[in-house]
Amino acid sequence: MDTPSETNCGRGLLEGIRIVDFSRVLAGPYCSALLGDLGAEVIKVEPPQGDDQRQMGVIREGESVNFALLNRGKKSVCLDLKTPEGLDAARRLAATADAVIENFRPGVAARLGISYDDLRQVKPDLIYCSISGFGQEGPLSKRPSYDVIAQAMSGMMSITGAVDGPPMLVGDAIADVSAGMFAAFGIAIALFHRERSGEGQYLDVAMLDSLLTMMPTALARYQGLGEAPGRSGNRHPLTEPFGAYTAKDGQFIVAAANNSLFARLCGAIGRPEWVTDPRFASVQSRTANRAVLAAGLEGWAAERTVEEVVEALLAAKVPSSPIWDLAVAAESAHCGARGVFRPLAHDVFGGLRAPEQPVHFAGWPRGIPTRAPARGADTEAVLGNLPRMDPDRIARLSRCKVDEDPA
Repeated sequence: MDTPSETNCGRGLLEGIRIVDFSRVLAGPYCSALLGDLGAEVIKVEPPQGDDQRQMGVIREGESVNFALLNRGKKSVCLDLKTPEGLDAARRLAATADAVIENFRPGVAARLGISYDDLRQVKPDLIYCSISGFGQEGPLSKRPSYDVIAQAMSGMMSITGAVDGPPMLVGDAIADVSAGMFAAFGIAIALFHRERSGEGQYLDVAMLDSLLTMMPTALARYQGLGEAPGRSGNRHPLTEPFGAYTAKDGQFIVAAANNSLFARLCGAIGRPEWVTDPRFASVQSRTANRAVLAAGLEGWAAERTVEEVVEALLAAKVPSSPIWDLAVAAESAHCGARGVFRPLAHDVFGGLRAPEQPVHFAGWPRGIPTRAPARGADTEAVLGNLPRMDPDRIARLSRCKVDEDPA
């Protein structure tokens, strides 16, 4: 029998808060991971075959790194919600929850019998969060969605990529992650509201809405210009110099967003005359003459390495940086000093590192690193604490954890 999972319950700001998470794959699990990092007890309810994420990403000996990182510190309970016993157990479990998370397509939770209307009958002050691609209402609400679809239909892809290239995906699942983050934010606010009012709350979070909220500059351009903004590559569409430029051995970033920074840049690259040149007198005029500025900056940088360029610009107090890949960023001394990652034990992968929740609360410890649960590892322990759950029934419900893994 699997050993019940370790958890970081009771070790943070959300101590004593129980989250019952019916979600799978990324957006919902990301949400509950953030809450778990802050001390909430997260009970992950999986179908008998387990969350699809267990079979995604890098797999070794049947274990997924994706799952291990996204489901850190949670408990796993296996329930078949399509059976009367499984559904009854799920409802009993929800009655003990402060918040429930689900990311089924709209209408599915109601068909299963675990909708907000169903569960608030057993827990009137329940906070219930639904995460979906397009939300619970509207003409697109019933459409299935993944991150790529939300990126495509939000306009995010249309503003991403080279100026003369096709629309491109953002490098990671930004729709899932942003929806999960806003869901965690909403649950925290709803908990605060309940503390003051005693009222539960229903939260409707859509990936499409979340991505639109993540594009304030593009939305401002659309409304200001009256037309959809296009792609601007690695340059800022509204100011110059601001973005990626080429040095002798690679590319670097510079961000001279205002007149003061532009004047410092001019001094650093030996172009003091630019400060009084009317072509470069304002952000708008510099943007209109971006080709001249970029050519001058890259002409100076062409004789220098990225390291030399960045050193010179930083010495002049101009924001500048190299372009790091993920490995360099993750292994940097700065990330180490900030405690961006924490060790996470894993029987197959050994020492993984989980991203720490990024908000540093003064006087409160950061999250405690605990491993993701084996499938159904906590079914018996969790259900055993529910009222009117006899041992034979728990044993039947617990058998799912030893079923064959899905093909």
